[in-house]
Amino acid sequence: MAAYHTSGFTSQDRFNRLLAAIRQVLNCDASALLLLQGQQFTPLAINGLAEEVLGRRFEIEEHPRLQAIARAGDIVRFPADSDLPDPYDGLIPNHSGQLHVHSCIGLPLLIDDHLNGAITIDAFDPGQFDKLHSDELRFVSALAASGLHTALLLEKLEKQTVGSNETLTESHGIKQEMIGNSVGMLDLQEQIDAVANTDLAVLIMGETGVGKELVASAIHHRSSRAEKQLVYLNCAALPESVADSELFGHVKGAFTGAISNRKGKFEQADGGTLFLDEVGELSLALQAKLLRVLQYGDIQRVGDDRHITVNTRIVAATNRIMHEEVTAGRFRADLYHRLSVFPVFGPPLRDRGNDVVLLAFFFAERTRQKLNIKSIRFDNQFIDNIKHYQWPGNVRELEHVISRAAVLANASSTDLDIVLTTRHLVLPKHGDSIMAAKDISISSVTTNQKPFLVYEGEQNLKQATESFQKQFIEECYTKNNKNWAATARELCIDTGNLHRLAKRLGIK
Repeated sequence: MAAYHTSGFTSQDRFNRLLAAIRQVLNCDASALLLLQGQQFTPLAINGLAEEVLGRRFEIEEHPRLQAIARAGDIVRFPADSDLPDPYDGLIPNHSGQLHVHSCIGLPLLIDDHLNGAITIDAFDPGQFDKLHSDELRFVSALAASGLHTALLLEKLEKQTVGSNETLTESHGIKQEMIGNSVGMLDLQEQIDAVANTDLAVLIMGETGVGKELVASAIHHRSSRAEKQLVYLNCAALPESVADSELFGHVKGAFTGAISNRKGKFEQADGGTLFLDEVGELSLALQAKLLRVLQYGDIQRVGDDRHITVNTRIVAATNRIMHEEVTAGRFRADLYHRLSVFPVFGPPLRDRGNDVVLLAFFFAERTRQKLNIKSIRFDNQFIDNIKHYQWPGNVRELEHVISRAAVLANASSTDLDIVLTTRHLVLPKHGDSIMAAKDISISSVTTNQKPFLVYEGEQNLKQATESFQKQFIEECYTKNNKNWAATARELCIDTGNLHRLAKRLGIK
């Protein structure tokens, strides 16, 4: 194998060059370098596979071939006519069908008997790998394992120099990942790495749905404060009557209902990070109180004369154009300058090129798990449509569109391998809201499916509202495997209230 040099390359360069060397040596048609993270394989580099594979996350227990590779502790040769489903079915260019007969080998990447990842190699010729001796493959596997280990160590060292910890972050207990290779996303990652290990206030700006909460989480988890709490506060949902208590806490007896001492968000985040989402929605009175904390670094609980010193880092986010808010007198200029010491911009999805495809496959994989089906694939026209749509709702809108399309496709199919086509794709015209979907004709989906919302001219407002509620709840109920508790969580509604509403609408 050619010498594998690592200096002067980015992590992605190292992964790509490692896999390219493997492919050259083993003469395969398709290959993938996979990193083991918990109980899933994450693609780091691919060769001969559709780029969408990089957006997939393969749960080991759901993919028999990958499960066999993870458990074997040695190279795995799959019979050419193996009936085990291939994780890359439909994901090889010019081979849209399933790979029923082909050569396939899995190379586990072990360091000190610990599984770090795997390399899969595939060839369309069933006898392509017959002449490869097992000892030769073990040697290649050992070299590749060493190469991956070195690349990961270098990546870790590079991130430590700017205080970075992990790409994966956790938000409300759910592991999330910043997916994308576009120029805008790479620039965003560099900015996060640059500011993460400082104590500077950060203001994250961008349109609704670009993932500002995820950026805030990444800043926290890549900082020296990662072991402390990241506390979330939605300023848009902060009532004036309880705002002081929420932010600064209160003491027992401070007001009616204050039956015990309570820490506010600033104290909860002491030593960690306080994320102020939708900070542009704060009233001018609360802006003045927040400014004082940022200036002096101490707080007073409601009903208490004592000052409490806190070491809390502030990360704020807004979808407003803040200099216009300042000019209009809706936001204090001095607070704006305090918060925007290091401004960060989340790029809109329409400017992120092929990231939309990677994200679509990521959301499809997540939806596949919820629907308990084998695979979700996209046809070419589906991919072309989502690539050229402007996505006014950005990543959040994309996630909802993919989930809805998968639900529609699954409802009209008896197969556990479903293909999303334009029949399942419901996209409002650019500039229209989803609520204005009366322009979407029934022909936009198959005849036994419904579009997201159908407006019937004879309905009054109450009837139209109830019709929408019924369809929305039914789709969410189906998506959550007909689990009412899970449906209630997704709809942010009390389970009992949901049951009562479902009965009133005739769903139950």
